[in-house]
Order: sequence, then structure tokens, then C-alpha cells
Amino acid sequence: MAYVETQPRSAGLLARAPSGGLVLGAIASVQFGAALATHLFNQLGPAGTVLLRVATASVILVAIWTPRVRGRPRSELVLAAVFGLVLAGMNLAFYESIDRIPLGTAVTIEFVGPLAVAVIGSRRPLDLVWVALALAGILALTQGGTHSLDGLGVALALIAGCLWGAYIILNGRVGRAYERGTGVALSMCIASVALLPAGIASGGSHLIEPKSLAIGAAVGVLSSAIPYSFEQEALRRIAASVFGVLMSLEPAVAALAGLILLGQSLSAREVIGIALVVAASAGASRRIGEAPVDA
Repeated sequence: MAYVETQPRSAGLLARAPSGGLVLGAIASVQFGAALATHLFNQLGPAGTVLLRVATASVILVAIWTPRVRGRPRSELVLAAVFGLVLAGMNLAFYESIDRIPLGTAVTIEFVGPLAVAVIGSRRPLDLVWVALALAGILALTQGGTHSLDGLGVALALIAGCLWGAYIILNGRVGRAYERGTGVALSMCIASVALLPAGIASGGSHLIEPKSLAIGAAVGVLSSAIPYSFEQEALRRIAASVFGVLMSLEPAVAALAGLILLGQSLSAREVIGIALVVAASAGASRRIGEAPVDA
């Protein structure tokens, strides 16, 4: 039987939304969702929190997109599985990181992944300037200042960054292989299964408490369902360079979310470090070959 997909009304809404607006909306949603998630760490731990986030997001995405696997080529199913494992690892490493270091700092360090995607394979001397700027920014964040950063937290942010780079590459491929949000919905289900052992061990019976479920559902919507759907739709239509420049704002938005929701103020040194990484990422992204951009 041929694969047939019924398009939900939300698909039409995303298709009509400006591409730049989708990316900016995804950035704000995921960072404020991450700040909200930290309120669950005391009861569930980072692993339990990320399980609840991904599982609730999976339920929402499956309800919206109703993905089917019958009739799919094996290569597409393998692609969704790999993407799901990357999602699980990226989110777990990131949540373990923000349990140890401030949100804005973690996201800035994590940004080495997208920056690497932007400059790998380039032979332009100017790209070395962007790499140097990013390194200077990360050094400003991790050296000196009014407080020392947890070394494991920094390492986990770097791991999350590497997986974020893989996420960017795979997200576009999944978006082209699957109709609308069906690919990301299937991958989120796989991520949920992968996170079960660590999440249950960390959260235990607290995972099913009404308060935890309510906050977890909100985090799942803000940090997974909305941004992954928005980003995948945007990646169908805009140049990688434009997407990269817009995503460069993420460390600054993360710092703002940490300040507003968590009271995590930054020193002048840390603000300069974040600004350097944002500038480096924006500059490197603009060097990527241009493609037609949807208005």
C-alpha cells in the first residue's frame, strides 16, 4: 500500500509562516523551556526531567503528525533512528550541563557544534578569525571571573555541542525524507525509548506526580515540540547561512532566559564572552554558500 499522509491544519500554518520568524520563535521557545525545566531537577534530576520532556513532546508530535512506518524504505527508518539517538544524547548532555553551570554559559559553550558545522571544509582564511573569536569567547567564560565553572558541566556542554552539530546535519535530511513533521515525531519516539533507563533511574516515582507531569508537559511543548517542528520547516526553505546567522542569537537568548527565570546574572567578562561567540557564529554562518531563501 502506498504511504498516504493526512496533513493537519498546523502544517498549513507552518508553511505560511516566515522562515526567519520560525527560527527566532524556536530559539526563544527552547531556551525559556530549558530555564523552566531546571525547576524539576531537585525531584527528577536532569535525566528524569529530559525523559519527561521528550516523552511528553513525543505524545504531542505523534498526535499532530500521526507518523507511519509501513511502506517506508529501510534507509529512512534508519535515518529516523539515528536522529532519535542524537536527540536523546544531545538533550541528556545539555540538561546534565545546566544542572552544573549557568544556562547562558552552557549554551554558549555548546555552540561550538553549530560553529564547527559552519566552518568545516572551508578554506577561507577569514574563517580562522571566527574560530579565534569563538575560542576567545569560551576562554572568557571558563577562565577567571567571580566564580569558577564546574569542569564536568563544561565537558557535558561540549558533548552536547558536538551532538548539536550532528542534529543540524541530520535534521535537514530527515525533513527532506519525511513529510512535514512526521520524521521528527518518529525520531522523538525513538529518543524517548533510549532515555527510559536513565530517566527512570533518576526520577523514579516522581515522574508520575501531577506537578511533575504538568511542568514536564510544558517543557516538552516549549523545548521540543515547538522548536523542532519550527526548525525543520525553516530548514526546508532557507539557506544554511541564513539559518546559522539566526541561530547565532541562541546564547544571548539563553542568557536572557537564565536572568529572567532563574536570576542568573552575568559578569561583564561573561557578557563579552557570549558576545564574541555570537559574533563568531554569525560571521562563520554568512560564509556558507548561499541558497535561495523563502521570503
